[in-house]
Amino acid sequence: MGTGLLVCTVVGSGIMAESLTGDTALALLGNTLPTGAILVVLITILGPVSGAQFNPAVTLALALRRALPWREVAPYVCAQIGGGLLGSELAHGMFDLSLVQVSTHVRTGSGQWLAELVATFGLMAAILGGLRFRSDAVPWLVGLYITAAYWFTASTSFANPAVAIARAATDTFSGIRPVDVPPFILAQLAGAALASAVIGWLLYPAERSPDPLRWRLRRRNRRPARPMRRIAPG
Repeated sequence: MGTGLLVCTVVGSGIMAESLTGDTALALLGNTLPTGAILVVLITILGPVSGAQFNPAVTLALALRRALPWREVAPYVCAQIGGGLLGSELAHGMFDLSLVQVSTHVRTGSGQWLAELVATFGLMAAILGGLRFRSDAVPWLVGLYITAAYWFTASTSFANPAVAIARAATDTFSGIRPVDVPPFILAQLAGAALASAVIGWLLYPAERSPDPLRWRLRRRNRRPARPMRRIAPG
């Protein structure tokens, strides 16, 4: 459900934006804002149900960090991909388009692939950082990050293998050719794995207390060093 509603928003807002304006920049803005907003909503309401895992790259990174059993990875990924494909068809149905489509939108090249690695790395950094320090802020962190990444990455920040596959099934504003999907997915998985290692090292060092508040209080309660006595001249 989560991945389906996310993809439905991405595809549907792209169709709406493209139908309302011929300005590509304005259409992209019309695609960006609903995507960031729906992420806040979906993570807030579905987080307590499934952990709000709408992204195979996130699921893989959590499994690598042993926060998710490996036996649960395949069911999650199947649900994410299936939900994403249904989301594309739902968007098509609402706009009276053919339900089954294949995208012809070209998205390829080293710049696009690097952008997907960066986009997914940043997404995982936002998630892991939020879980480490402010778990209640994760919906907003993810929504705001994706809103920003739509504009600072060359690929408009797919950052999600299930979404990439689902967007190959729509020949609309947000689509991507099926032949361009595999390099995107490889870049996304690499970004997630890299973030799991780097952000894990940065935010979860073994020697640090798992409770940053407790660590600060322990430092505050230490007895201050005795000041050196000043010696009067002469």
